[in-house]
Amino acid sequence: MTVPPITDMAPMKLVIVGHVDHGKSTLIGRMLHDTGSLPDGKMEAVKAMSDRRGMPMEWAFVLDALQAERDQGITIDTTQIFFKTPARPYVIIDAPGHKEFLKNMVSGAASADAAILVVDAKEGVQEQTRRHGYILHLLGLDQVVVAVNKMDLVDHSQARFDEVAGEVHKYLGSMGITPAAILPVSARHGDGLAVKSTNMPWFEGETLIASLDTLPPKPMPVELPLRFPVQDVYKFDERRILAGRIESGKLNVGDTLLFSPSNARAKVQSIEAWSVDGPVLSASAGQSIGITLDDQLFVERGNVASHASEPPVQTNVFRARIFWLGRAPLEVGRRYKLKLATLEHPVEVQAIERVIDVSDLSERPADRIERNEVGEVVLRARAMLSVDEFTDNPRLGRFVLIDGYDMAGGGLVSMDGFHDLRRANAPTSQNITAVETRITTDARWAANGHKSGVLWLTGLSGAGKSTLALELEQALFRKGWQVYVLDGDNIRFGLSADLGFAPEDREENIRRVGEVAALFARAGILVITAFISPYRSDRDRARAVAPDLFHEVYVNAGLAVCEERDPKGLYKKARRGEIAEFTGISAPYEAPEAPEVEVETGSLSLAQSVEQLLGYVEANFATKGS
Repeated sequence: MTVPPITDMAPMKLVIVGHVDHGKSTLIGRMLHDTGSLPDGKMEAVKAMSDRRGMPMEWAFVLDALQAERDQGITIDTTQIFFKTPARPYVIIDAPGHKEFLKNMVSGAASADAAILVVDAKEGVQEQTRRHGYILHLLGLDQVVVAVNKMDLVDHSQARFDEVAGEVHKYLGSMGITPAAILPVSARHGDGLAVKSTNMPWFEGETLIASLDTLPPKPMPVELPLRFPVQDVYKFDERRILAGRIESGKLNVGDTLLFSPSNARAKVQSIEAWSVDGPVLSASAGQSIGITLDDQLFVERGNVASHASEPPVQTNVFRARIFWLGRAPLEVGRRYKLKLATLEHPVEVQAIERVIDVSDLSERPADRIERNEVGEVVLRARAMLSVDEFTDNPRLGRFVLIDGYDMAGGGLVSMDGFHDLRRANAPTSQNITAVETRITTDARWAANGHKSGVLWLTGLSGAGKSTLALELEQALFRKGWQVYVLDGDNIRFGLSADLGFAPEDREENIRRVGEVAALFARAGILVITAFISPYRSDRDRARAVAPDLFHEVYVNAGLAVCEERDPKGLYKKARRGEIAEFTGISAPYEAPEAPEVEVETGSLSLAQSVEQLLGYVEANFATKGS
C-alpha cells in the first residue's frame, strides 16, 4: 500500500466497482504507475512476481496484498490506496466484484465521494455491473466515471465502445445517474489512463485521470442541520463529557441543544477537543469532539443532539430500501438489530412491499427478500428512533441491519407515507386551568342506563365502517341508548375543514377526533367513530386520551374487496394518480395488532356484522337492568 501524500488538500475518496474479471485491479495498478504513485521497488517486485508465475506484467498484483487473493485471482476485501495527480490527492477504495464479497463493496462505497465503474468492452454490462450500479444509486453516489476497459480485446473498435457506452448510459440513466464521463481504456497497456491513446484516435474525450480531476469535491455537510450522535459519556472530576463525531452542521459554545428522543434541552458549556491548545469555541461536520452542558441531563449512547429549530425525525416506523446480504432471507416478522450512527436498537420487519429486479428495475410483490436482492420494506421499533430521510440528510438516513453477529443488509430511510411523531408534551397555551365536572361518570351511566365509551372503527376505505357505524347507532338508539356517530367526512366539513390529506394532516385530524370522542364518552355518550386512521401510532394516541373508555374495532375487508366496492370512486382516482397519499394504494395502512373486536366485513353480511357488534356492546357497555 502506498504512503499518503503530504498535502493540505483533503483527498477525494474514489470507489472502484465492476463485475469480477473486468479488470478493476489491473486498472488501479496501472493508474498508480502512470501517475508516479508507486513506492520505490514496487514495480520491480510486481514484475518479479509475474515472472515467477510465468505470466506477463500483472498490474493487479500491486493491490493483491493477501495470498488468498493471488491464489484465487479475485479481490476479496476492500483496500485503500493513496495516489496523487498535479491537481489533487486521491484515496482509492478498491471494492470487490465477486458477489460473495458484496458486503465489503457496500461498506467501501458508503464512504466514497465518487465512483469509477469498470465495464469489460468485450463482455459488456453483466449482472454484477447492474448490481454495483444499483448499489451506487442506493448509497446516493451520483458522481460516476465509467471506464470501458479491455478495448484491446475488441480491436479498439469505436462501434463496440458506442454500443457498451449506450447500454451503460441507459441503465444508469434509468436510476437518475448521469455519468460524468464514459471513456474507452485498455488498463493493461495504459491506453486512455494518464495519456491519450494512439490506438483510439476516434475518441476525443479526456483521459481517465483528467476526467477524475474535473469532478468537484464533495462538500462537507456543514450547511445541513446539526446532527451530533452521542458515542459515549465520560466523567472527569465534576464534568460529564459527551463524546462523538459531528455528522453534519456545526455547533458553538452557548448553543442550546435538543437531545432526541428524550426532548431534553441544555446549553453547550464547553467544547473539548484533543491535541488543541487553548479553548475551542465552535466545531463542525467531520470533527470528533466532546461537549459539556450547563445542566446534568441523562444522556446516553445513541442519543442525537441537534438545534431545536431543526431536529431529526422522531418515529418508531419508517419505510426503507434494503440491499439484503444475509444468509437467511429477510421475512415479515423477523427481528434484526438496526445500527444507525451510534444507535443500536431492535426492529421488526412489519411489511415487505416489493422486490426490485436490479437488471431492469422492474418491481414485483414478494413475501421475502433473498440474498443479494433489493426490496422496499417497512420497519418498526418499540422505542422512538431519531432518523432523517436519506434525501434530506444522508448522515442519519443510512443504516445497516445485523442478524446475529453478521451485517445482513444496508438501507436508506424514507418517511414516505409516515409522519414525524415528535410532540411537545405541554399545551401551547400556558395560562389555562383544567375544570373538573361535578357529575361523576358513574352518575351519568346510572342516569343513561348504560356505560359510555369510544368504539373506534378503523379499516380501509370501502371496508364498511360508516355503514356499520350508522346501522349500529340506529339499533342502539331504538333501545334508548345515548349514542352518536363521528364520521370522517362529517368531521372534515367542520372541525377539520382546514386540513388536507398529507401524513401530518391525517395525524392532526385523528388527534382532534380522539379528543372530541373522549369528551363525548366522559359526557356519558357511547360515541362511534368511523375513520380509516391508518397509523397505529395515531390510534394509540387516541386511546391514550381515555384508555379506560377506548375500544378498537377492526373493520376488516381486504384491499381487493374494498377496491371492488369503491363506493365513492376513490380507488379508481388513486390508481389514475389523481389522489395523492391514498391509503392502501400510495400510502400505508397499519392493521391493528390486538383490537378489542374484529369484524370481517369482507365475508359477513351487514346484518351479521351489526349483530356481532351489538353483542360486543351489550357485553361491555350494558348495566344491570338496562
